[in-house]
Amino acid sequence: MQQVKSGDTVKVHYTGTLEDGSVFDSSEGHDPLEFTVGSGQVIAGFDNAVTGMAIGEKKSVFIPCAEAYGEANSDLVMTVPQEQVPPDLKPEVGMLLEVGGANGEVLRVTVVEVSEEVIILDANPPLAGKDLTFALELVSIG
Repeated sequence: MQQVKSGDTVKVHYTGTLEDGSVFDSSEGHDPLEFTVGSGQVIAGFDNAVTGMAIGEKKSVFIPCAEAYGEANSDLVMTVPQEQVPPDLKPEVGMLLEVGGANGEVLRVTVVEVSEEVIILDANPPLAGKDLTFALELVSIG
């Protein structure tokens, strides 16, 4: 029976949950996720979890934040004075924005706090600092 190894292109159905059991992502109702194992297309823990699986196999894996999106980095939290916010933008907590970084790159940020004086933006990945659990089903090895 063929098992997944690094370099294989695989298709996987998955459901990802947080520690409280809430679902943060799933392929249910969609095509399975296709990626090449070991290529960096998915988080390290996901790559490791599918390695050794056989077609049709199902399993549940716990991926600590270090093998997922890492710890949240306080250096990626920015405080912006309200006078620097474009007048047509009405920021709300949870809103996703794209802002220019110091080196000309585009950063995706989440508004985490809004006051009369400042808004606080977080450029950490939304799942940074979180342990993840995935229910996996290997669909194909190509």
